[in-house]
Amino acid sequence: MATPQLTPLEDKAWQGFLYLHDRLWREIEAELEGAGVSMAEYSVLALLAKAGRAGMRMSELAQRRVMSTGGFSRLTDRLQQRGLVERQRASDDGRGYVVVLTSDGRSLLRRAWRTHYAELRRLFLDRLDETDLADLARIWERLDPQWAQEHEVG
Repeated sequence: MATPQLTPLEDKAWQGFLYLHDRLWREIEAELEGAGVSMAEYSVLALLAKAGRAGMRMSELAQRRVMSTGGFSRLTDRLQQRGLVERQRASDDGRGYVVVLTSDGRSLLRRAWRTHYAELRRLFLDRLDETDLADLARIWERLDPQWAQEHEVG
């Protein structure tokens, strides 16, 4: 039985995605270090900012960050030790925890956003036109319909 292989186009698409994701992540993270935050920390702070003052359950944050619960707990511990987030008992059932952005967390996020935005523009958005962006959005929707529902535009 022959070993399955990717076609040249499939390989180019897959390898390009992997390479570009890694490169963009590393370059943006290197710039975010100047703001005192890692890319993983930034993404959690940004999710919490979108959640507003009510915060977000730990389990939902971990799921959206595609992290194990243990890994996410350690990340949250670091953010809490730095005074950027607070954990509060969930008011609806008292069993789980909700993570809330503190004023220090909001302040750091605002500073980091300026860096993140500039890097997103320089490395990604400014290199694509509206058609390219629409194509990417369509692809993400096809690959993960649930993600698409959570990120409706318009």
